[in-house]
Amino acid sequence: MIEPPKPKADSPEAEADTGLFEAPPADEQERMVEAILFASAQPVSIRELIGRMPHGSDPLRAAEALRERYVGRGVRVVKVGDAWAIRTAPDMAFLMTREKVTTRKLSRAAIETLAIIAYHQPVTRAEIEEIRGVSVSRGTIDHLLELEWVRFGRRRESPGRPVTFVVTSGFMDHFGLESARDLPGLRELRSAGLLDNRQPPERTVAEFAEETRDPEQPEFFDEK
Repeated sequence: MIEPPKPKADSPEAEADTGLFEAPPADEQERMVEAILFASAQPVSIRELIGRMPHGSDPLRAAEALRERYVGRGVRVVKVGDAWAIRTAPDMAFLMTREKVTTRKLSRAAIETLAIIAYHQPVTRAEIEEIRGVSVSRGTIDHLLELEWVRFGRRRESPGRPVTFVVTSGFMDHFGLESARDLPGLRELRSAGLLDNRQPPERTVAEFAEETRDPEQPEFFDEK
């Protein structure tokens, strides 16, 4: 008796013999793709979707169908390169924005520089460094300028015409000062959140500036 030929290993008949299930319905495949994309923070490639879904599934067709279904919704199914993802609709992005106020503490170098400027203004950078005994980094001055507590004053009528620095009305208003002699000490700076509470209470800012004051120089120059 002649036996019928056996199906090849890669033929549909051979796949049926292995007991593989049929592909899920199209709507079920869409639900699978939807679940995978929703749970993933990163875009998911078609190759990865094929590896997760049952044999015979067509994740590309399911993703494209999902994209159409999500048109006009709060979230969208989008293609990112060769991958797919669920993302917030652009016109709803404003709902995801949160404003957060952060407190930036002044460093010891910034506090001393600020005190010197307030008590010796108008003062040049070279004069600040001479009083402190160390160089002043550009970041320290930039930080004070960014806070709008310090501004550029008139240039000195001296060789090189160096720029001077003076405190602003915003600085005076922030600390409730009427004159430079009312500069806050460490306690006021800590209460304003500008100084680490763990910093040892050595000298107050006013004391530091007072120690470095030139006795022949007026206390405060009103730079308009």
